[in-house]
Amino acid sequence: MRTTEPTTPPDGGSYGPICALDVRRPFKRSDALAAGITPKMLRGSRFRRLFRGVYIDSRVPVDDPIRTVAALLLHTPSAFASHFSAARHLRLPVPHAAEEHVSVFEQKDRRSQRGLRSHLAPSCVRVTKVRGVRVSSAVDTFLALAPVLSMVDLVIVGDALVRLGLATERELRARAENSHERGAIRARTAAALVRRGVDSPMETRLRLLIVLAGLPEPEVNRILRDAGGDWVIRMDLSYPWLKLMIEYDGRQHAHDVGQWNRDLERREELDRLGWRLLVVTAKGFFRHPDQTLLRLHGALRDHGCTDLPSRLSDEWRRHFPVAR
Repeated sequence: MRTTEPTTPPDGGSYGPICALDVRRPFKRSDALAAGITPKMLRGSRFRRLFRGVYIDSRVPVDDPIRTVAALLLHTPSAFASHFSAARHLRLPVPHAAEEHVSVFEQKDRRSQRGLRSHLAPSCVRVTKVRGVRVSSAVDTFLALAPVLSMVDLVIVGDALVRLGLATERELRARAENSHERGAIRARTAAALVRRGVDSPMETRLRLLIVLAGLPEPEVNRILRDAGGDWVIRMDLSYPWLKLMIEYDGRQHAHDVGQWNRDLERREELDRLGWRLLVVTAKGFFRHPDQTLLRLHGALRDHGCTDLPSRLSDEWRRHFPVAR
């Protein structure tokens, strides 16, 4: 945290006669006092308090990585970012969490502050460094999130880990099978549903809606080529043996004339190749997933699918509410 040159505050003044502290990064109060920054200065407008006893230059924009570094300063060097904090550092799609999550290996090393969640980690947890910050490994982050995320959100995290090359499907399943921590059952269920090649959280959600309803599982991101081998389209979800493609479109209205024309040309090409495109809109997914499933069931039947259940499973209703 210290620099070899005194740091000058943004207004051109002075922090103190012997300041050799990089105040552009989180620093502890004790280090500030040792560097010549007085308690009065810390209470003034030049600094922002991130946690009790941890500060930063008030001109520095505070983002998630900075808050995580600040939280780690409250702990011993063996502490590491975990749960949502680790997920953000690994650039995984997780819901917003207001608190920073830090894990330690000894009960005595836990800390309690507003805006901070301190966890006791099992001794088997592996720690790595991401951009200089100690974080739980990709697979251990997946397991730690199992008790606090929904099953769907946990599969989204697993799909992202595989897409980013941070873990494999086999690694996730093996570690989940051997886990005896809280959330192990959900981790095993989610790991079994993780697939390679998923590009977005919406692809995961739509695939899970289909699978949990008991319908055949579609392939993920298959590339469709024409008779000459030329690339036509990369399909979000598809049943190649039935020439049926499913695509999520979150746009409510087509304002881009150029994009609208490209969509028409693409549909004409799909028709020429004998493919049917079933588009799922945001309204159809988030408000009326039941109707979306009925549409897909009908499309599968019309295209000759012989592996259809007589009625849809109700398992999907636990994870995808229907608007009333």
